[in-house]
Amino acid sequence: MGDEELLRYSRHILLPELGIEGQEKLRQSRVLILGLGGLGSPVALYLASSGVGELTLVDHDTVDLTNLQRQIAHDSQSLGHTKVSSAKARILALNPGVQVHTHAVRASRELLTEWLEDIDLVVDCCDNFATRHMLNRVCLEKKTPWIFAGAISMDAQMSVFDPRVPDAPCFACLFPPDLSPEEVNCASLGVLAPLVGVVGALQALEALKVLAGVGEPLVARLLMLEARQMRFSEMRLKRQPNCLVCADRV
Repeated sequence: MGDEELLRYSRHILLPELGIEGQEKLRQSRVLILGLGGLGSPVALYLASSGVGELTLVDHDTVDLTNLQRQIAHDSQSLGHTKVSSAKARILALNPGVQVHTHAVRASRELLTEWLEDIDLVVDCCDNFATRHMLNRVCLEKKTPWIFAGAISMDAQMSVFDPRVPDAPCFACLFPPDLSPEEVNCASLGVLAPLVGVVGALQALEALKVLAGVGEPLVARLLMLEARQMRFSEMRLKRQPNCLVCADRV
């Protein structure tokens, strides 16, 4: 780590839980961010500013005017451009030392399987359960940890799923694929702009903890935020013995 990096990350290095060793772990880490919208924007910017060495951005969509209320990786000059190219430009302006790969395509199981060959962690910032269930299966196969979050209106929830942890539940233990909740999105229900910023920042925080091996990540716990009254609550999660996805996992 050179003098410029030591200065850039000096506030991290001062933390006894992190230090130079933890910062070097971040520099060697490779993270895939699935979705560059309201959640993916702060996730990408914080992971880049924190010194995560390699980011892979996946989003098939382009930037439109309704995005700019909350998707802070994009601006008025990004309208009509792909979200991954817009986010990449913002990331490199913030930290040119980060390697950024982009895929302006819709994720599929085959593509996720290919991408995860060289990935240490996935941050889920998408907006549908079908993609999350697909991601859950691939992460189980690859033993890749991933961070789930969802936010709508003034409510949010998040958790960390880590197949490397013995007896840790998977996403399907919490949301069985045959009983997934009805899909909702901010186009129909709306979302208060700072909510996705708060939750995306929490996802980035959990990502850094997992990558650097510090603290206690949100594994086997579901964190819920009700922003109207600004109340956080937590629910303990257990691996379900009859889970359709992970019941046979060793």
